[in-house]
Amino acid sequence: MKAFLTIKELREKLVKKEISSQEVVAYYSDRLKRFNGALNCALEVFEVNHQVSSASDKSMAGIPYLVKDIICQKNHLASAGSKMLANFKAPYSATVIDRLAVAGALSLGRANCDEFAMGASGETSAFGPARNPWDTSRVPGGSSSGSAAAVAAGLVPFALGSETGGSIRNPASFCGLVGLYPTYGLHSRFGLIALASSFDQVCPLTKTVYDNALVSSALSGQDPYDSTTIPLAPTDYTCGLDGKLPENLTIGIIKDGIGQGIDPQVADAFEKSCAQLQKLGAKLKVIDLPSLKYANAVYFIISRAEAASNLSRYDGSLFGYRSPVSTSLDAMYFATRQEGFGEEVKTRILTGNYVLSAGHKEAYYNKAQQVRAMIRAEFDNAFKDVDLLTSPTMPILPFKLGEFAGDPVAMYIADKLLIGNNVIGYPALSLPCGYSKENLPMGLQFIGPRLSEHLLYKVAYAFEQSTDHHLHNPAGYE
Repeated sequence: MKAFLTIKELREKLVKKEISSQEVVAYYSDRLKRFNGALNCALEVFEVNHQVSSASDKSMAGIPYLVKDIICQKNHLASAGSKMLANFKAPYSATVIDRLAVAGALSLGRANCDEFAMGASGETSAFGPARNPWDTSRVPGGSSSGSAAAVAAGLVPFALGSETGGSIRNPASFCGLVGLYPTYGLHSRFGLIALASSFDQVCPLTKTVYDNALVSSALSGQDPYDSTTIPLAPTDYTCGLDGKLPENLTIGIIKDGIGQGIDPQVADAFEKSCAQLQKLGAKLKVIDLPSLKYANAVYFIISRAEAASNLSRYDGSLFGYRSPVSTSLDAMYFATRQEGFGEEVKTRILTGNYVLSAGHKEAYYNKAQQVRAMIRAEFDNAFKDVDLLTSPTMPILPFKLGEFAGDPVAMYIADKLLIGNNVIGYPALSLPCGYSKENLPMGLQFIGPRLSEHLLYKVAYAFEQSTDHHLHNPAGYE
């Protein structure tokens, strides 16, 4: 076998019996164990003994993958990248894990991630930072850091991550991958350890658009265990991927994604991508979204309020880490949370409690919800004129480990083009659009109206197939 095979390529080889599922699992297990020391992308590699027929008609029979360690897998640890849950064993599997099992896919282990998915770089994990396979001195992006690093290095054909505020598309851009944030409610959140419940979604990371559509097809559909899922049957998103754009397609270029604040190399790659879209037949027009500048603040307030509420359960009384301090119950609570959480998590909890406190809830939290509605109305109005929106995924290149250690706000601001659709729950897809002079990946994103995944995949596939960006791989992992 060779490295960097796609799901589609692996399935073809399995069906033709050129390889067996046992060989595939052994091959990727070995790669994870061999390269994980350099990347710190996996917290655990499972011993997989499950037997699967290579010729099964299941869509992903025999295909191994890695799971962000914030998604529960029955009888396995689920740490959320935190000391608080370092020894917590999940009593059940998330719905998305069960659905991938039905499709025939095999989980190979747990992927490293920012603690409780709070981070944009992969550096806040209690188990050390994950590293970018394109340059191990740089971050892979976060919070789905280990998932992205593993797929980019060809250690697994795909991985599951999650996104609350850019946590799939950020690492997809930094690692040269395809990442989808689906319409809120398209993928079940049952078994996903909660950060901010009105934003969180389970998301796939893959090498190609087709593979991403295939995984998302397996994940989609209403779940009786998650009341926020949309009442829709599972959907095949691989249908219609023919390499052609729809007729009369109009794409809006987000004004904030061009000009000041964009790295020159990113700006050049985005300009070339727009030219390629025009060559394929798309009409482009610049769209101004004045409320977009408030999206980061809205996300900052609401997500931290929800995080403070969701993480209040971790006090040492029921599960997870418990401090040995025993002078009183209150002292144990205080010490457990002080010792069990990292600095980023504690900062966000404190912020969330502040914006929810008496005298501040109206000024901050309630106001943020009002602006959230304003942003949604503005996006809806834009989609009356254009079919999709586009921008660079990240305005900067993958940065060095520790580069933003003294200025976390600057790191938050780097996600400025990602947050808008998270705030309103609309889908977006990132895919590679070029490489810098340092051979670092850069990403292009498409944002669509609610339930526009078919269109997102169709347009992204046409762009991907007209370029060779998805064929590039980091050196040293062959």
